Amino acid sequence: MGWRAVMRRLAAGWAYFAAAVLVSLAAYLSGAQPAFAAILFALSMLAILLRAGDEAPAVSPEVAAVSDAKEKVEGTGLIVSGVLGAIDLPLFVLDRQGALQEQNRAAEKAFGALEAGLHISARFRSPSILDMVRETIATGEPNQIEHSERLPSERVYIVRIAPMRLGGGTEDLFLVSFKDISELRRIDRMRSDFVANASHELRTPLASLRGFIETMQGPARNDPKAQERFLGIMLDQANRMSRLVDDLLSLSRLELKAHIAPDQMVDLVPVIGHVRDSLAPLASELHVEIRLHVPEEKVEVLGDRDELVQVFENLIENACKYGQEGEVVDIYVRNPAGGSVEVSIVDHGPGIPAEHVPRLTERFYRVSVTDSRSKKGTGLGLAIVKHILTRHRARLVVKSEIDQGTEFTVRF
Repeated sequence: MGWRAVMRRLAAGWAYFAAAVLVSLAAYLSGAQPAFAAILFALSMLAILLRAGDEAPAVSPEVAAVSDAKEKVEGTGLIVSGVLGAIDLPLFVLDRQGALQEQNRAAEKAFGALEAGLHISARFRSPSILDMVRETIATGEPNQIEHSERLPSERVYIVRIAPMRLGGGTEDLFLVSFKDISELRRIDRMRSDFVANASHELRTPLASLRGFIETMQGPARNDPKAQERFLGIMLDQANRMSRLVDDLLSLSRLELKAHIAPDQMVDLVPVIGHVRDSLAPLASELHVEIRLHVPEEKVEVLGDRDELVQVFENLIENACKYGQEGEVVDIYVRNPAGGSVEVSIVDHGPGIPAEHVPRLTERFYRVSVTDSRSKKGTGLGLAIVKHILTRHRARLVVKSEIDQGTEFTVRF
């Protein structure tokens, strides 16, 4: 018997309680021992509890059921509210009419606060979501769909609804969850684009090689001059495939260790000097002067020397090839007090149209396909640069104006 039940019995038998006190007091005053009076009081109280329990007014089953249900719902509401707040997925709790009962902080952040009691259609107008909600409320079976939000930015969600069975096994509330799969969809598109682009890039030189081989085996079998010319073209195509495969392997290696930050200190001044010297023959061939603007002291950053050499070789080589009309490529190394180390590669060529700048680091993206291929580009150079800088926790900032040149800045 709980203490509440004991109190109810005592309250119901207050007259008996008073009688027990009087009997015990009379026994004590008449000369009885205190111990005997205490025992008499205890026996009287036991009789009172039993008697009060028998005479207490019975509670109807209907009232008891309502009370139990109320306690269960109130307790469940506290539990549901606490659980929702601990989950980082956007969650909504609906009643059988589709009206909102609860939403967690993640839902407010993703979709804005929705007033309790409003129908779910006040926020989501998608027919597929509303049909799913109606179907689950009617059948009690879980359901899910894929839903896209266009504004303020494109997002893709797996929306799932399932009943929350509370007292009595009936579906009192329904939980709607939104799982963001935008990044997965973006990666899927990138993978598809990558396979398509890689296949295309390899198909062209392979087709060229096959055509020249068949020609040399047939019409040009006895033509040494044609064979010599064809062999030169075939060598160029084989080198093109070799560069493409090397770049693809570089990307794969970088992706495997993208989460491991370098832990060695590298002085950028000799690195930039080494890259300038290695590209001097190319610059001379293109009639481009590479000018260095570096401080006298060391400029050290955490990094992998070989990977940083690859970054600056890509950027400076691109500046020489695509900005050769300006005839000069300037390289600035800056180490401001209290600021970030920066290396800027500036050409004075034709510049890049603004609509192309955000996509420069995408794999196989080219501003001009013909120009890129004529300069033996694979379309992967800046993608490799981006992956290396991501591992180095650095950023690539691109500024360009038509006829004013282009500036690539690596900020550590």
